[in-house]
Amino acid sequence: LFVGATNTEADAYLPVAEQACALKIYVSDTFGSLRIDTLDLMHRLFRSWAEKAGAVGYRMAGAAGGIGPITVHAEELMLPVCLSLSQLYAVPLHIAHVSRRSEIELIRVAKERGVPVTCEVTPHHLFLSTDDLPRLGARGDMRPRLATPDDVAALWENLDVVDIFATDHAPHTLAEKGVGADPAPPSPPPGVPGVETMLPLLLTAVHAGLLDLDDIVERCYTAPRRIYGLPEQADTWIEVDVDAGYELANDVLKTKVGWSPFAGQRLFGRVERVVLRGATVYTGGDVLATPGSGRVLFAGREA
Repeated sequence: LFVGATNTEADAYLPVAEQACALKIYVSDTFGSLRIDTLDLMHRLFRSWAEKAGAVGYRMAGAAGGIGPITVHAEELMLPVCLSLSQLYAVPLHIAHVSRRSEIELIRVAKERGVPVTCEVTPHHLFLSTDDLPRLGARGDMRPRLATPDDVAALWENLDVVDIFATDHAPHTLAEKGVGADPAPPSPPPGVPGVETMLPLLLTAVHAGLLDLDDIVERCYTAPRRIYGLPEQADTWIEVDVDAGYELANDVLKTKVGWSPFAGQRLFGRVERVVLRGATVYTGGDVLATPGSGRVLFAGREA
């Protein structure tokens, strides 16, 4: 669970900072009113987070309690600003959904120079590009926007810089996104569903020789636990058929919105079984979990 900051309540998060996995701030184009849009306020956020850490420590540095990093949605010119503030206040920084060559190469240099920064990429920025927009239309609208094929290539070339694979799951219906609407809605919500398709896409990359299974475990489980102080998932695992090949179809998806930008793609690797806290919650294509059986993960607490 993240705690957020807004323009009007910049310090309201401090009482719950130790229970949250991180402070999440938006400094680039996003949906809604969450964007932090002044440098003075950004200084205030980084400074107050550093002051809180001065009292309780950072989890990444081994503090028994402590607080997590600041996680930012920071694109293009806002990225070096956040990196500079991270260095100035010695605040661990996590960059969400990196999408461009200029960003991943800047993060590489920052890491080499000792800036305490980690980052993540999404499957849609690894497997889709601006070349797919004519086909996807409104289905391809997200933040950050789809980037060029060269940007996609850069993410793969710099995979050793990437700490986490993250879905940025945003399950908007096609009606909400204005697919087929005439006229189109003035401000449709950006984002795509991604939880259900992330692992099959990553397993497809294993099949293609772009990843190995250890890469997936590190970036989907080990690194997120380390960076955010997440509890161990006891008696929890998945079983996959790494050789299963199939065409992804919208009508077999479990997501309530019933669509994926990857529909029609040939995938290799299928989830066969999911065990959560000792109980089988998915097997053979059937969801067995009872609604409400999921749990919010708080930093440092049992799952």
